[in-house]
Amino acid sequence: MMAPILTLPAPAKLNLFLHITGQRTDGYHCLQTVFALLDHGDTLHFEPAESLSLECDDPEVPCDSSNLILRAAQVLQHHTQTRNGARIRLQKRLPMGGGVGGGSSDAATALLGLNQLWNLGLSLDTLAELGLHLGADVPVFVRGRSAWAEGVGEKITPVSLPDAHFLVIHPGIHVSTARIFGDRELTRDTPISKLPASLEAVLTRDFHNDCEAVAQRHFPEIGKALDWLRQHTGNARMTGTGACCFARLTGSQQGQQLLQQLPQHWTGFVARSGNTSPLHQTLGETLAKFRETKNSGESAQTHK
Repeated sequence: MMAPILTLPAPAKLNLFLHITGQRTDGYHCLQTVFALLDHGDTLHFEPAESLSLECDDPEVPCDSSNLILRAAQVLQHHTQTRNGARIRLQKRLPMGGGVGGGSSDAATALLGLNQLWNLGLSLDTLAELGLHLGADVPVFVRGRSAWAEGVGEKITPVSLPDAHFLVIHPGIHVSTARIFGDRELTRDTPISKLPASLEAVLTRDFHNDCEAVAQRHFPEIGKALDWLRQHTGNARMTGTGACCFARLTGSQQGQQLLQQLPQHWTGFVARSGNTSPLHQTLGETLAKFRETKNSGESAQTHK
């Protein structure tokens, strides 16, 4: 098998809080949130090919046109009229329906990866705009910065967050975002907040996740996960519409110890947040190596 041409991460995210401030006439909810990008996630491998194809090491992941990775590729093809294809392989580590952005992050990595593989030269602004058609969370992954987000998630302001370690647990259930947002009892009138001077504030009780109460009512296991985290760390919050819950740690060692104590049927991971996405870090390193190789080749030609 030919070695992958390009291998890129698709990092997880946490919503450090999630306020729902209203609902538009088209049904979309207005929100405020802070996205923290983590150093843990899926991995995508790209190879040039005559047509588009997707493979995944998780048999539960659909590899047809319903997958956001293929939809992202098709959006790029349509926008640029390219006839290029690609063989894409997905190593799945993030839970589906977990609220950690797995599908959206995969789509963003596909947009940036294929933009490079196919030499399309599209800007981040263009890729983010294309990504918004795939999902409200895609642009933040495209831009690759921790961010304060408003609107339906598309109004993004980069922020600097203090580095932190988190324990993220998945209580073994799949949560439908539509089910949570469709619940009549969901809070939709949280007052609009201003961007705080210190981002530490978003982890205090003045900020919260409006989806937690509804999610716990539909899925009691989420409540158990939050209680377990509070008992062991003193803090807990759900990310997105669930099902994953997280706690801030004193360090990675505390998280590794707690992973050994997880109840049966729960899974989890320990990750560190950073202000720059691992995807952008890897892309930068890849481009630097490409330029170095190109310059070396040109130098060798000059000295022949």
